[in-house]
Amino acid sequence: MKANRIKNAVVVPALLMALAACSDQEAGNREVIKEPGKTITVIDSAGRETGALDISIDAIEPHEHVAITDWLDDETAVAIKANEALGKMSLAELSDAYPRSLYRYHLGTKAFEPLVERKDAFLGDGELSPDRKHLLYSEYSLGDPAYHVLNLETMKSFAIAGGPTAGAMSAHWTDDGKAIGAAYGGGAYTASPDGQIEAVKGLPAEGLIIVRQMKGKIYYNANADESLHMLDLATNKRTALNLARVSTLLPSPDGNQMLALQYNDSQKTLTMYDADGAHPKVIAQGTELGGVSWSPDQRLIAYSLKGAAGGTSGNGLYVYDLLTDKATRIAVDVENAQTAWSPSGQALAYAVWDGSEFDSSIVRLTLGVK
Repeated sequence: MKANRIKNAVVVPALLMALAACSDQEAGNREVIKEPGKTITVIDSAGRETGALDISIDAIEPHEHVAITDWLDDETAVAIKANEALGKMSLAELSDAYPRSLYRYHLGTKAFEPLVERKDAFLGDGELSPDRKHLLYSEYSLGDPAYHVLNLETMKSFAIAGGPTAGAMSAHWTDDGKAIGAAYGGGAYTASPDGQIEAVKGLPAEGLIIVRQMKGKIYYNANADESLHMLDLATNKRTALNLARVSTLLPSPDGNQMLALQYNDSQKTLTMYDADGAHPKVIAQGTELGGVSWSPDQRLIAYSLKGAAGGTSGNGLYVYDLLTDKATRIAVDVENAQTAWSPSGQALAYAVWDGSEFDSSIVRLTLGVK
């Protein structure tokens, strides 16, 4: 975001009081917001007038029959759609469907350029590396997916398979540009963009569910113990973080916080923690929660919600503003969405599956002051 850019986003529950009572001005028109004993949050405020922070929706653009999964730049996305040119799937169980391929999608013209096409395969995920030079994607027809890494400059790809993995069970990017995940052969792996695959030492050999990495630490849990643990790669020390029943974990862009989706019976809770599991801050609660993503500057958190806590009717897609501790519903009747922020953080794409195909929308936002 050009106006309010969070440099080190850890927001405390009493931030609104901090905004009024304990801010200092530093060089470069930066406003430093502090609370004793807490982490500092820095916001660029050059050229901004004093006033209440505000989020407004400028437009919602429909993009039918396509799933937007990530952004190459503010006007070009990574997208998945049915590829009719390849003909329908050969397997009898899938013979009514077309393969799904990955594309470079130009939002203004709605033009598609193929990135990866596979006959008789559904391609999915489509997650860009931190430097936006490689694309992590999945491929499947029936059964479990296989994961691949595509070099966007050479357009060559490799499968995360063989060696210590026996295939990748899951895959996400680390903050240092490698893929990491659980391996079918047991334990976890890392895969560098040049195709080098290595086993991760020091993790349980079986049953891994979550495997994520940030700032030299790996966060994981396993079937036998769904609470979250942390492995320090520098010391090989394992620490139990005492965060129970974690089903999803999303490291923040700067690696200082994480969002954990936890469940308890029929209730799900989205909570923000520091990297060591301290200072919990509840973002949302409901019977169904998903589509969670950080904005690039960490000011905003997107999520879809059904069955809000307290029995209130609040189904839809939300954006939670960490600067105001306020959630804004930006779309109604949205369930099980996938969300992705544009590089500027001024647009949010969300995709929904209706049982037969994807549809996406882009919400254009303005973040400023009233």
